[in-house]
Amino acid sequence: MPKNKGKGGKNRKRGKNEADDEKRELVFKEDGQEYAQVLRMLGNGRCESMCIDGTKRLSHIRGKMHKKVWIAAGDIILVGLRDYQDDKADVILKYMPDEARRMEPVMIISSLKMKISTKSRFSDWDGMNEIEF
Repeated sequence: MPKNKGKGGKNRKRGKNEADDEKRELVFKEDGQEYAQVLRMLGNGRCESMCIDGTKRLSHIRGKMHKKVWIAAGDIILVGLRDYQDDKADVILKYMPDEARRMEPVMIISSLKMKISTKSRFSDWDGMNEIEF
């Protein structure tokens, strides 16, 4: 019978979640990024997400997060948009529940700015004059 030459089993490979207690610095979106909520997990490192701009996108979980950060339906994530594919995106970061609660006002303001910018593109929107916010 061969000797055990490994350094441990499945639990050692998973690692310890020592960093869960520490508070992370809040990361905000930049150009080419968007906030989204996971609608459903599709398998093979992919998920369907609804971005805050109202677009449903197929999101790919990057390899650095794969099997280390667990993403489930309903989670708030930060996705990187692709220049060449509008219906696909890459998951950059998953926000923890307490971070998502702190992000909520920022996301609401972001969605309001998006609505205002789309309304301002049309000077006579549905026969009504432009509404000032």
